[in-house]
Amino acid sequence: MRVDAVVIGSGAGGGVAAAVLAEAGKQVVVLERGRDLTYEQIGRDHLRNHRITRYPHRSGPDYEDGPRVFVDAAGHEHVVRAHEPGFHGNATLVGGGTRLYGAQAWRFLPADFAMASTYGVPAGSSLADWPIGYDDLAPSYERAEWEIGVCGDHQASSRHWTRAKPYPMPPLPEGPQGRALRGGAAALGWDVLPVPLLINSVPYAGRPACTRCRHCVGFACQVEAKNGTHNTVLSRALATGRARLLPEAVAERVECDPAGRVTGVRWVDRSGARHVVEAEVVVCAAGAIETARLLQNSPTRREPYGLGNNHDQVGRHVQGHAYAWALGEMPEPVYDGLGPGVSLATLDFAHHNDGVVGGAMLADEFTVLPIAFWAGNLPPDVPRWGMENKRYIRENYRRVMRVGGPVQEIPSPHARTRLDRHVRDRWGIPVARLSGTTHPETVRTASYIAGRAREWLLASGARRTWTEPARLALYAGQHQSGTCRMGDDERTSVVDRWGRVHGHDNLYVMDASVHVTNGAVNPVLTIMALAFRAAERLCATW
Repeated sequence: MRVDAVVIGSGAGGGVAAAVLAEAGKQVVVLERGRDLTYEQIGRDHLRNHRITRYPHRSGPDYEDGPRVFVDAAGHEHVVRAHEPGFHGNATLVGGGTRLYGAQAWRFLPADFAMASTYGVPAGSSLADWPIGYDDLAPSYERAEWEIGVCGDHQASSRHWTRAKPYPMPPLPEGPQGRALRGGAAALGWDVLPVPLLINSVPYAGRPACTRCRHCVGFACQVEAKNGTHNTVLSRALATGRARLLPEAVAERVECDPAGRVTGVRWVDRSGARHVVEAEVVVCAAGAIETARLLQNSPTRREPYGLGNNHDQVGRHVQGHAYAWALGEMPEPVYDGLGPGVSLATLDFAHHNDGVVGGAMLADEFTVLPIAFWAGNLPPDVPRWGMENKRYIRENYRRVMRVGGPVQEIPSPHARTRLDRHVRDRWGIPVARLSGTTHPETVRTASYIAGRAREWLLASGARRTWTEPARLALYAGQHQSGTCRMGDDERTSVVDRWGRVHGHDNLYVMDASVHVTNGAVNPVLTIMALAFRAAERLCATW
C-alpha cells in the first residue's frame, strides 16, 4: 500500500492532521492501535471505566496487549498493566482520549509559552520557553473552537486572552456548585469565568445539545454532544474518500531508506501479521509515551538510538499535570447530579504567585460517581468500610465539593520514557519504561494551589475542608506531554516550531509530545490547535 501520508493515532492531534491533509487532496491512512467501539461497547459501568482505572475496562489499551515498566520515586521497578496505577495511560480507541475526556477547552495563557523567561530556570530542571508564542497559535485556537465545537463565555474569557471571534456556543447553565463558588469568589475579590467545554450547549454541526447526563468524563457520550475527533474532524476526513482508517493497527517502527529518509510505517494487525504502508510523509500522533516509544524503536545507521534522538532528547521531559485540590463539606447539598459537573473556574492563580513557579487554573469537579466519591472524596477521619462509612456517604454525597486544578509542571530531564530491555508486548515490541519524577518546584506550587482551593471553599460556605499533601511523583496520565519537545536548537529539542523532526523533511509529530511546558490549564485544545497549525503548514509547503 502506498499513500501520501500516514497518520499514527486518531486522537486530538491525529484526527485533526488527517482532516487537514485529506481535505487538501492528500491520500491518507490513519493507523489506530485501538478498536472502533460503539457507545454500547464502551458501556457505562461504574466500576470498569476510564475514570476509575482499577479494573480492566473496555476503552483500551486492552489488558492483554502488554504492560509497561514503571520505576517509582523510590527506585522500585513494577511491571504494570493498562488499568493499574503506574501505567500512565490514556484511552486507546478510535478518537483517542477525545472519545471519553472531560472536554475542558482552554487556550494556554500567554505566560504559559514563556515560563523560563518569566520565572527563571530552577536548578536541576529543564524549564524552557516555547519557540512560538500565544499570538502564533491564536488563529489555530479559533479554528479548533469553531471546527470541533466549544461552548464558553466570550466576554469573560476576553479578560485573559486576545480573541478575534466569540465561542460558537454559549456556556452550559451554572449549577449549585458554581453558584456557591461564585459567591465565595465575590467575597474574596477573585475573578471567575465559566469553564469552556468541547460540548454542545445548543445543537451544533448536526449534533444535539448536551442532555446533562452524569456519565460524562471517562465515558462516551450517548447522544454525541461531546465533541471529539471521532465525530468531527475524523469523520470529515473519511467523508472525503481520500482517508482510510485502520483500527487495531499497531505502528511498530517508522521505515527509512539506506540514506535515512523516512519512507513509511511498519505495523502489526491483531493476528500478529506485519505490514508496511509506504508514504511521502509520516505524522506521529500516538500520545507522548507511544510516540516517543515509536521513534526510539526506529533506529537507523545515521540515528542508532532512534529517529530524532541523536542528542538523547526523545522521551525526556515527561510531564502531565500535578493536580492540586481541596474538598469541602457544605452545609447544604450542592451536587445536583447533572453533567458534566464542572462549571466555574478562576485563573487568578495560574501565574505570578508569591514564592512559587507558575500555578494552576482552579475549578469545581466533574460529576462524581459513588465509587469515585468513596475512593477519593472521604474526609480522613471517616472509616473506609463499615456502617459509619455508609452513613457518611449517604448523608454527605451531595454536600461534598471538590475544587482543584492542573498545576503546570516544572519539567525534569530525568522524567523520561525509554524502551525496556527485557519486557515486550504481545507483538514482541519493547514496552515503554517510565522513570523519574517531576521537579520539586512542582510540589511547592501544588501545595500553594491547594491552599487557594481551601480558601475558596471556606469562603463559599464549607464547614470543614481537607486535602492531601502534594508529593514528588511522575505525572504522565491523560495529560501526558513533553517527550518530543519543540525548539529551534536540535541539541535540546526533537522537533522544530512546526512539529517537524530535526534532520528530517517528511517526519512530523502532532500530539502533546511537542509541548515544551504543559500549561496551567487542560491541554487538549492546544494539541488540536498545534495540529491545525502544523498540518496547514505541511500542506502549504508540500
